[in-house]
Amino acid sequence: MRLKSEIWVKAYVRRLAGGGRHAYIVRHGDDDAGAIYIRVNCLDGTSLLFGPAPASLSSAETDRRWIAFSKGAARPDPEVDALLEREARTDPDLWIVEVEARDGAHGLEGWLTEL
Repeated sequence: MRLKSEIWVKAYVRRLAGGGRHAYIVRHGDDDAGAIYIRVNCLDGTSLLFGPAPASLSSAETDRRWIAFSKGAARPDPEVDALLEREARTDPDLWIVEVEARDGAHGLEGWLTEL
């Protein structure tokens, strides 16, 4: 059984805060099963974006996994904004967590999946 989205997000934000990182819940999705997107704001007009890995690429029933959008490259903020807006239109239950990190640190080590 997988952790509820709300519990995972709160634990992730708390873990980052414990390491001196600032993370904010920008969009509160469905408490139980909302998809979670992680945006890493590099504070230079660009952001990295991580979204849920397709179920076929992860052990989705027990663990959450993420994939990097744009092959892990930072993209201009307006481009990331537009992508997240499109996702929110198709999935109104999604979560968006924003991490502020000039160095691009995201805290998702061990949870990333390659396509």
